[in-house]
Amino acid sequence: MPYSLILKTFLHKSAMAEHKCVNLILIDTSTALCSVALSQNGIIKAYRESEGGKSHASLTTPFVKEVLDELGLTVRDCDGVCVSSGPGSYTGLRVGVSTAKGLCFGADIPLFAVSTMDILSEMGKDENFPIIIPMIDARRMEVYSAVYKVFSPNNIERITPIEPVIIDENSFSEYLASSQVLFIGDGVEKCENILTSPNAHFHQCAPTARAMGRLAQRLYDNNKKENVAYFEPFYLKDFIATVSKKKLF
Repeated sequence: MPYSLILKTFLHKSAMAEHKCVNLILIDTSTALCSVALSQNGIIKAYRESEGGKSHASLTTPFVKEVLDELGLTVRDCDGVCVSSGPGSYTGLRVGVSTAKGLCFGADIPLFAVSTMDILSEMGKDENFPIIIPMIDARRMEVYSAVYKVFSPNNIERITPIEPVIIDENSFSEYLASSQVLFIGDGVEKCENILTSPNAHFHQCAPTARAMGRLAQRLYDNNKKENVAYFEPFYLKDFIATVSKKKLF
């Protein structure tokens, strides 16, 4: 084969790879909001959401089918599935991860996972605060939380571990003393009357698959796949089953 033809073929294949449309299924069921989206090259093209709490198991798979149908795709047309890995609701995380694993096994596509803290920080990145503190409700006065420093909308770095925090008037005082801080997530409601610093700002919301597009694309680009067989959600706390005190007989 002439060298010029070899070069032309190589350049054509390189151009095709460069302009490949990466389809990723995105799933977040970590809180009361059940959400599924489909991204193409990091941009959300279709999504479904429902705030039902206990209906995640019956909604997640139909939502996946709906977003695929909307774009005329099948699971096998997709390049992977990205699921929220927690922390969050034990049952919700199990539903999302189980669904994601099933899709990956069935279509032989890779699994990616992103922290719910990262999703919430992504949701707050355009609100122009130097510090973002995502919060997931962990019952009573406790939240799952971490601290993120915003260098630019596309450069956000987590600077503390993800951990449970019991909220009191001194919580996060070292950040509130010197910076404007955005508290974001479904756990901020319990903080608004306790964290009274003028530097504290609150955005009550739930993490959503609509905010996972850029995060999932970055994982795909860097080939940061999870082991489909052994991946487990990040519960942060051990699940403790409770026994009903009601007499059944």
